Amino acid sequence: MPTAAGPDEPAAAGLTNGATARPDIGATTRAHMGATAWFNVRAAARLKVRTFRRFDLGAVRRPGLWRGPSSPGDRWALGAVVALVAVAALAGALLGWAGRPVHAPAAPLFGHVLPHLGPGTPAAVAVALAVIRWGPGLAERLPWRRMLAVTWATSVAWTFALALVDGWQRGLAGRLTTQYEYLAEVPGVTDTGAVLRGFTDRIVEGGPDPWTTHVAGHPPGALLVFVGLDRLGLGGGGWAATVCVLAGSLASVAIAITLRTLGQERAARIAAPFLVLFPGAVWTGASADGLFAGAAAGAFALFAVGLSRPSRVAAVAGGAGLAACVYLSYGLVLLALPAAALIALNHRRRIRTASAPAIASLRPARTITSGPSGRTIASARPDPGRSIAWPVLAAAVGAVAVVAVMTLLGFRWWEGYHLVRVRYYQGLASARPYAYWVWANLAALALCAGPAAAAILRRAAVRIPRSPVAALAVAWVAAALAADLSGLSKAEVERIWLPFAVWLPAAAALLPRPDRRFWLVVQAATALLVNHIVLTAW
Repeated sequence: MPTAAGPDEPAAAGLTNGATARPDIGATTRAHMGATAWFNVRAAARLKVRTFRRFDLGAVRRPGLWRGPSSPGDRWALGAVVALVAVAALAGALLGWAGRPVHAPAAPLFGHVLPHLGPGTPAAVAVALAVIRWGPGLAERLPWRRMLAVTWATSVAWTFALALVDGWQRGLAGRLTTQYEYLAEVPGVTDTGAVLRGFTDRIVEGGPDPWTTHVAGHPPGALLVFVGLDRLGLGGGGWAATVCVLAGSLASVAIAITLRTLGQERAARIAAPFLVLFPGAVWTGASADGLFAGAAAGAFALFAVGLSRPSRVAAVAGGAGLAACVYLSYGLVLLALPAAALIALNHRRRIRTASAPAIASLRPARTITSGPSGRTIASARPDPGRSIAWPVLAAAVGAVAVVAVMTLLGFRWWEGYHLVRVRYYQGLASARPYAYWVWANLAALALCAGPAAAAILRRAAVRIPRSPVAALAVAWVAAALAADLSGLSKAEVERIWLPFAVWLPAAAALLPRPDRRFWLVVQAATALLVNHIVLTAW
């Protein structure tokens, strides 16, 4: 029964056609619904922005780039590297002020603290940004050979750009023309045979016409490389520096090939951007040790191909190449350590393959073909039916052949090594304190290999039994540590250890995927800061 409206209630509107009246929801309810709709609109907008950012950055999210490493252990490793470099720099400065100089003005690096910019600065920054942004994606997507070509070309661009920060003359053309370098002795070499026969007579100071510092400190192979360039019409500092950069940049390609022979193509592709932005490129352009690094990596890759296919021709060439490296630098005799690790890794692969014949028969080996002919050039799985002893023996034959030829031509390596130890302590090394450099060298190595090497090695140490890239990284560090403890590497190791340091970024696959772009930024920033703050000697 209808009732009259109260004094505070609105009168009911007239109704027709049997319609019923809806009660008024009230102002409070309407305001709540409006706020809910506005919240939904804002949430949708935020979701759209997040989706755009995720699409823009690919697999790596922007917040992770600035938070740093996701693992506490990696953060500790990064902090330890920063602390080691800072303590080495501070200790070197304090020892100098106390009247006990370490004889390296920018210790732990050899150079002078001189902040500067140069014509290569914009190019270096541009290359770094391009590799950080597009490098990982391209390394994953490009066909293998094209990826190798792009990796080498970008490494060359990165190295040249860093060198040109100091200008063409000071950064490249003049590096190898000082009175201490190889090119100073090139004009006096008129008879190669006579040079080899009388090389050891001119190593020690005090004798007749001693060699310049760098020629005396290395076997004759290093000098003969530059003599050969001069005879080919490529004389002078500009050509010498260019060859060092081009050859040194080949290390990135050789390392990738080595990893692939171990069945680690994915690890090689992940490592490619790290090999391009290798901070040691500061010293690759231009020093003869950059050339040595490229030659050693190339010989090591040939040896790896010879072990994995197996190919006796590649094994012989690899063994001969490794032996030839020993005639470029005495310290490269330590290539024996990673070579032994490579043999062990291949032997383990063969045992595992042979122990699972059923699985091996059901999983055909993936082959790599060349061109339209389809000729097989490599296999992703070793042949368990062939012993690894044969390629190792073939490599030994190649190495012995090189040693025999050089000895018959008149240079006895072991005699030269004994005399170079005498010459080493006739120079600045006798005044450099071993107690400082035995650990400060590691700070220089960290700057050369990049801070990412600390996180890589932390992870590699616990993955040696199941990761070939981890085992190789540890083997190359062991070679550097052996050189450090020898007492024949006091200072300048950021240059001398280039053949060892360049292999540490090769294990970048051990880093967590979300952190890799952050570590690329750190690697590039290290190279740029060192090159713009320190005027290096090479």
